[in-house]
Amino acid sequence: MSSPRILLLGKNGQVGFELQRSLAPLGEVVALDRYTTPLNGDLANLESLAATVRAVRPSVIVNAAAYTAVDKAEAEPELARRVNAEAPGLLATLAKETNAWLVHYSTDYVFDGSGSTPWSEADPTGPLNIYGKTKLEGEQALAASGCQYLTFRTSWVYAARGNNFLKTMLRLAKDRETLNVVADQWGAPTGAELIADVTAQAVQKVLQDGEDSTSRELSLSGTYHLAAAGIVNWHGYASHVIERARQQFPDAIRVRQILPVATSAFPTPALRPGNSRLNTQRLKHTFGVELPAWQNGVDAVVDRTLTEILRPSACTTEP
Repeated sequence: MSSPRILLLGKNGQVGFELQRSLAPLGEVVALDRYTTPLNGDLANLESLAATVRAVRPSVIVNAAAYTAVDKAEAEPELARRVNAEAPGLLATLAKETNAWLVHYSTDYVFDGSGSTPWSEADPTGPLNIYGKTKLEGEQALAASGCQYLTFRTSWVYAARGNNFLKTMLRLAKDRETLNVVADQWGAPTGAELIADVTAQAVQKVLQDGEDSTSRELSLSGTYHLAAAGIVNWHGYASHVIERARQQFPDAIRVRQILPVATSAFPTPALRPGNSRLNTQRLKHTFGVELPAWQNGVDAVVDRTLTEILRPSACTTEP
């Protein structure tokens, strides 16, 4: 049997970059972004996207591309909808036509953030902003298409690559004495490496099961919550990151106070959910994954980025 061909979209994003590594052992990975040619992975260009999928003829489509500028989406709802809803819907239609699997990523922002109970996949949705609404529309398009799909809802994504909260806190910690950080939003920081590794494990399973049983294959299709274990608020997350850095580069950390504040202290165009806790039991039961504590991945990325972010300040000397 020939090796499966996997079409990866969004190859240079935080998750997409890690997926190039994790998916490589499973088959031939065709990794694209919006700038690649002649095959193009621009989700804003639906005609080009369809031509690309038909040219590659993948066994699995992994869509790691999205419109993720949460506040900017309030002013660009049409573009956000095209990338987050219409493009995934098109990918789902094409996957259905060719009997391919479609892997897609969504967000805790599809919920309204009320209460304190971790959200399950079956809970009612109620997004508070355009980003969340368009991501939910993308989910619904996959479910309505009849294709074989895996939608992974995740939260608070970070990586050593790219821009994210973790790296922002490290940069601020070397320049400011006091930080104000939101303490009334709760969730689980989830590393791009973890998301990529779980994705690869799930893809391997659906490909193997597809060789044995169509009914089993269909039963795996659906939405799963994928987040690291444990719960923290942004203030606790920032405090953990900075303390980890202080242990290794004490002279480079200037901040002395990290003050907890309410979300209202930072008005933004888009509302944020207060409760981003995700119940991951379905993922664990179906794919047999054991999700590590959020601190594990955070510590690893802090250690990996300290030199890049902190050492230049720590090693500066007078001429």
